[in-house]
Amino acid sequence: MISELKKTTEAKMQKSIESLKLDLAKVRTGRAHTGILDHVTVDYYGSPVPISQVANVTLIDSRTLGVQPWEKPMVGKVEKAIRDADLGLNPASQGEIIRVPMPALTEERRKELIKVVKGEGEGTKVAVRNLRRDANASLKDALKAKTISEDDERRTQDEIQKLTDKAVIEIDKLLAQKEQELMQI
Repeated sequence: MISELKKTTEAKMQKSIESLKLDLAKVRTGRAHTGILDHVTVDYYGSPVPISQVANVTLIDSRTLGVQPWEKPMVGKVEKAIRDADLGLNPASQGEIIRVPMPALTEERRKELIKVVKGEGEGTKVAVRNLRRDANASLKDALKAKTISEDDERRTQDEIQKLTDKAVIEIDKLLAQKEQELMQI
């Protein structure tokens, strides 16, 4: 029971961290990267499809993405989907390829994005701490039911605290890395 509790708690903490990584990838820096269009969906013959399934997304240079739909009639739809995705991007089609220039970030916008990133990180830390609280509550319930000893409960609480500390350190590293990325010009 104890090892299963630790495994599930650790797995849930990792899922929280993975979710944070995905959220941080959506925060745009001044540089172009193909991951910024990952959550953009295109209307493909009546059904919403991720852009990666209807077009090839590449880097043209450090500030420009190239999007090349596999079917010529999709150029207009892909361009519209990028424009409507609320990413602040203004795509321009040139024949069969769509160029998506990344606008430079102002100092004020960079600081705003850092606040957003820190908020995401804090939310993830809260989620990790809630997982710790839930695990500790399960341990207390097991102790009341006399399925584990007090020593086992204390030892397991310490191990769960170590998992929590490890997760918080990883979150802080991710935030520091993203903050540094945002401040680069």
